[in-house]
Amino acid sequence: MKYKIIIKPLGDSALIVQLGDGVNPLIHERAQSLTTLLNMYQFNGFIEAVPAYNNVTVYYNPFIVYQSSYKTGQTSFQKVSAYINELIMRGKQERPSKERIVKIPVLYGGKQGPDLDYVAKYHNLSPEEVIHIHSSQDYLVYMLGFAPGFPFLGGVDRRVATPRKETPRQAIAPGSVGIAGEQTGIYPLETPGGWQIIGRTPRQLFLPEQSPPTLLQPGDKIRFIPVTLEKYETYKEDIQ
Repeated sequence: MKYKIIIKPLGDSALIVQLGDGVNPLIHERAQSLTTLLNMYQFNGFIEAVPAYNNVTVYYNPFIVYQSSYKTGQTSFQKVSAYINELIMRGKQERPSKERIVKIPVLYGGKQGPDLDYVAKYHNLSPEEVIHIHSSQDYLVYMLGFAPGFPFLGGVDRRVATPRKETPRQAIAPGSVGIAGEQTGIYPLETPGGWQIIGRTPRQLFLPEQSPPTLLQPGDKIRFIPVTLEKYETYKEDIQ
């Protein structure tokens, strides 16, 4: 686990560990590995490590960290930075646990996917071709954000990659599956948004009564499964 990293402060109680640039599964694996390491070998004052596309944000209690380092003259940021560098230099590497594939049923087009036809026309494809391309690969969950449980999935085939809408919608229904550039994602709650909505899933992504409260976690793989209206409605009834 030896590679160039850049560590930058984020306020007085967090820092960002930059592990590379762009959206790349190998760089994201570094982020997952470092997150696993920090969770296994926690320093005094550690609160949370949050992986993203190509970095990890580490939150800590600066007072606790400082109390354990004031004799050395280090600031809390310097102490945590040194600890992270030491973990990496030791070569300790914990690979993320075996990837989990989560199947997401999707009703594409119609009222549930109002932008499917636009995406098809944008690429001179038929709606059926867009559905086939979008659902023919597994997608890596790089991170959760924007709304509780919203998965950012990279690697959308360029044949269907479509820019965001110029004017965002004021409300997008929960379960809506959208495309924004070479990303795809699922809205867990009703929120405003500018992604091109091509379908909707009946699966719930935000589960506040459970721990963790989200169906998906960074490092998971998502497999979209096209379903008919009948199966979509049946699934909705089953989970109510």
